[in-house]
Amino acid sequence: MPTQEKVETVEEFKARLDGVTTVLLTEYRGLTVQQLSELRKQLRAVSAEYKVIKNRLARIAIGTSKLEGLNGHLTGPTGIIISKQDPVVVAKTVHTFARTNQMLAIKAGYIEGQVLPAAELRALADLPSKEALRSQLVGAVQGPLAQLVGLLTAAQRELAYVLSERGKGAETPAEAPASS
Repeated sequence: MPTQEKVETVEEFKARLDGVTTVLLTEYRGLTVQQLSELRKQLRAVSAEYKVIKNRLARIAIGTSKLEGLNGHLTGPTGIIISKQDPVVVAKTVHTFARTNQMLAIKAGYIEGQVLPAAELRALADLPSKEALRSQLVGAVQGPLAQLVGLLTAAQRELAYVLSERGKGAETPAEAPASS
């Protein structure tokens, strides 16, 4: 018989999962309370939260939702990272933390409709940010356009240069040929 507290925990967790774009499952065994507090602080900075909930209650909350593929990864001590923001930023934050705190292991994740293993999440964390990708795209589009403008104006520029040089030559008096 479930207690009222467990029912409320499941309902609250279901509400938090509503509309998420990113859910990462981590194993936190071996991390100190101070390290977990630091992780939570870094995740709050990118609009994400870190929850520790019993696996059985998490399975009930996930139930038959779109996150159902994560049920197989809910074993052992599991911390759950939830975010409705940019998944790349969240993955980068977690991987940066995991590099300095070796005890944090990423098990799997759910990113915008797909369940991904830890290796694919690592690849996602290695991607440039949205702003960097946008600037690369703008550079890729702007480069050829600048070349096209240069090519289209080259004929007029060359004509102007030739006329300018010709005009300079007409301004100086021609030297008279020497008579012998």
